[in-house]
Amino acid sequence: MRASHSHLEVLPRGLQVALALGLVALIAFPFVGSDFYAQMVARMMILAIFAMSLDLLQGVTGLVSLGHAAYFGLAGYALAYFTPAGEAVSLWWTLPAAVAASGLAALIIGFFVVRTSGIYFIMVTMAFAQMVFYLFFDNKALGGSDGVYVNFKPDAGIFDLENKRVFYYFTLAMLVAVYAFLRRVLWSPFGRVLAGIRVNEHRMRAMGYGTFRYKLAAFTLAGALAGLAGYLWGVQSGYVNPELMGFHMSAHAIMMVILGGMGNFAGAIVGAFAFETLLSWFKDLPTVGNFQLGKHWQLWMGLFIVAVVLFAPRGLLGLVERVARRKEREHE
Repeated sequence: MRASHSHLEVLPRGLQVALALGLVALIAFPFVGSDFYAQMVARMMILAIFAMSLDLLQGVTGLVSLGHAAYFGLAGYALAYFTPAGEAVSLWWTLPAAVAASGLAALIIGFFVVRTSGIYFIMVTMAFAQMVFYLFFDNKALGGSDGVYVNFKPDAGIFDLENKRVFYYFTLAMLVAVYAFLRRVLWSPFGRVLAGIRVNEHRMRAMGYGTFRYKLAAFTLAGALAGLAGYLWGVQSGYVNPELMGFHMSAHAIMMVILGGMGNFAGAIVGAFAFETLLSWFKDLPTVGNFQLGKHWQLWMGLFIVAVVLFAPRGLLGLVERVARRKEREHE
């Protein structure tokens, strides 16, 4: 089996149809669901963008980062600092500026980080993220542990982001645009080099590719896209705090990527939606006797992730593909 198929980079036609139907459902959802659930789905879409940005590193390039949330939180803080106390600020310059700020931070940190590999890469990414976290957490001038409020949603001119339905569709448009862009990147010469680095970096270096430059470019691009998600998070919630940069946020993104299936970006989307849905279910579990099931949602989520890793190593999309292929063989 070729590497692209074994890593589920090539989506079977059945999964492509299912994803198309999912997009149709997302388009129709605000007309059938309440505002509360529409905002919940918008939050899932933001996290899906965040998960896709990490999948570019983890699933495509083979670099596992435990500090990816730093770039997510930085863009949210950039929006908060760009927004004056008494008026809205333009979307059209704050969005690129916040994304650029996250990308620049990723470029600077990545210059040191991508020189390492394996467990050292994982630990150094986490160390830099913790440095950024405590820079904001311990500094009252930057908001401290209380965080910073975004008093007004950005002014988009032609549409009103204060309108929840408008924001929902703007977020959906960003989700589709990021997915289409990353799929294009995946099958570009640049993306194929990244996939080659994941499979065998030494061979790629022996073939003459400057793997350091490619990994640094992927690290920077992933940080910028994480910044896009962080910006949207700040717009929706109207509040950012250091927890957005914390280890738990990075760990959640890793679990989303693993849960959905790595290396195809659609898996990151499915993983984000599945993770947030399961999180809600587990937190709402009833109390049995004196044992509060919902209070221990981390335990149930951890067990579920372990089960996925053991029985569906290619994630939920890989599991669906395996079941579909088995049914096809039975009908033959």
